[in-house]
Amino acid sequence: MMNIGIIGAGHIAEKAARTLNGMDDMRCLAIGSRSQGKAQAFAERFGIPRAYGSYEALLQDPDIGLVYIATPHSCHFENAKDAILAGKPCLVEKSFMMNAVETAAILALAREKGVFVAEAIWPRYMPVREKVREVIASGVIGKPVMLTASLAYNVSDKERILRPEMGGGALLDLGVYLLNFVRMYCDSPIRDLSTSCIRSATGVDASEVITCIHEDGTLSTVQASAFSQGANEGVIAGTTGYLVFDDLINPTSLRICRKRHIVERVVELPPQITGFEYQFRACADALRAGALEAPQMPHAEILYVMHLMDRLRAEWGL
Repeated sequence: MMNIGIIGAGHIAEKAARTLNGMDDMRCLAIGSRSQGKAQAFAERFGIPRAYGSYEALLQDPDIGLVYIATPHSCHFENAKDAILAGKPCLVEKSFMMNAVETAAILALAREKGVFVAEAIWPRYMPVREKVREVIASGVIGKPVMLTASLAYNVSDKERILRPEMGGGALLDLGVYLLNFVRMYCDSPIRDLSTSCIRSATGVDASEVITCIHEDGTLSTVQASAFSQGANEGVIAGTTGYLVFDDLINPTSLRICRKRHIVERVVELPPQITGFEYQFRACADALRAGALEAPQMPHAEILYVMHLMDRLRAEWGL
């Protein structure tokens, strides 16, 4: 049984707690918040044995084998640094950090201290990833030529989305999924990039479009918005057919089509608790193997995506 400690008591922490309550090989042992009252209420709600009124107190708990950092983007650097200095392996919610400078610093510190650290970009760890690779390898859609995807949720009422100093905007919250979708299924380096965004009244990126031409000739175009509700589908188009994800982040099935809108086959994906369980198990497997990173999302890839997001924000003047 692996004991998990959660830092932060917001929506994502709630999903993590529900996930861990459904797993038989790990559990949420402790919750850490900035107030004892909030931590205690969270612990009572999810049946968590230990509640700490500070993050520091949780990091000092000798029984915790992995810390899940579920705080806003702007807190990730300090939270991860404190966890690593305390010798605690940590899984950091996406986006990993605010920028590539912070990312490189944390990864270097983790290597120096010999402490495991990973990014909780959950689609990277899901079984759908291997299913898609199997479908592509079978040749049923031919050679992949184009990837398209969109992700849009109207979360414009959230403070963390509206405030630039908290890493607000669509990119770090939603666009990061799209970039990882592209990188999971087309790991060819990006040769040319074009992009534009619409900024909110507070100056964050409200909606954006990103087009990449890869060195192998693949074209990828993705759109993100934090100010609208979208269908949130993804498509991998090949020379003889295409593959449709019914949900970009957490698909339940894949549709294989050879002609427009004619479904040839549906690939069902295994049932799950929430989908978060795969990233927790990946961390446990890596820790048992003595690794400092998760093979599903290696440190070099975390840094690559963060550099890409820095480049996009520079293009937008953010």
